[in-house]
Amino acid sequence: MTENKFNKKETIARCVPMSLCQSVIGGKWKILILWYVSFYKVQRFGELLHRLGGITQSTLTKQLRELEHDGFLHREVYREIPPRVEYSLTKLGESFIPVLQAMMAWSEKYLCPDYQNPYKTSSDD
Repeated sequence: MTENKFNKKETIARCVPMSLCQSVIGGKWKILILWYVSFYKVQRFGELLHRLGGITQSTLTKQLRELEHDGFLHREVYREIPPRVEYSLTKLGESFIPVLQAMMAWSEKYLCPDYQNPYKTSSDD
């Protein structure tokens, strides 16, 4: 059989590190969840639900569980009435902060240059 472009077997390289990163942060809300938890240091479920206008409780629960399972978030349950649950970054989550900051800076520069960022600190200049 003669070789042609239709029967030629090519090996296409797959970028495993980027693929794994996408699998962890690929949820629709995960970047924003990580952003808010990194900025405020600790976030309660209700605070995140409010900040992420448009997300359902079940979706937020699922995204938080996945981020906790992947080692980005720590979930602290306080045994009180009513129960209180707080989320904070783990060491792995904290190591992702520079990526979040780079994404924010890129977005401000190229997607919304006139945006007045309420999350900007004096050390960002």
